[in-house]
Order: sequence, then structure tokens, then C-alpha cells
Amino acid sequence: MIGNLIFIILFFLLSFFGLGPVLMADGTSRERMITLVVVLLLYGILIYIFYRWKRRNRPRG
Repeated sequence: MIGNLIFIILFFLLSFFGLGPVLMADGTSRERMITLVVVLLLYGILIYIFYRWKRRNRPRG
């Protein structure tokens, strides 16, 4: 349960601090697209880590 809470917090922080600059930044479109690509890569990494963690910690039996 604590692990799930940690991942929820990480997803929330990534959404808030990652998508905020993409949607509301006053930079050029190129800067915003680079930021979007980085944020999407971070989402992919976080989802992969979460998937691996869930598979390793599933109940046995």
C-alpha cells in the first residue's frame, strides 16, 4: 500500500511539474515540444518501474 501511494505521488508530481510547463510556458514551440518529449519519456520510465515493482511484489499463492 505504501508503494502504491509513493507511485501515485510521483505520477502527480510529474504531471504537475512536467505538463504545467508544456501547457502554460511562454517559450517557443520547439522548447515546449522538447519538454513534452522529456516528460513522456519520464512517464514511460515511471510506468515501466511501476510495472516491474508490481510484478515482483504480487502476492504468492
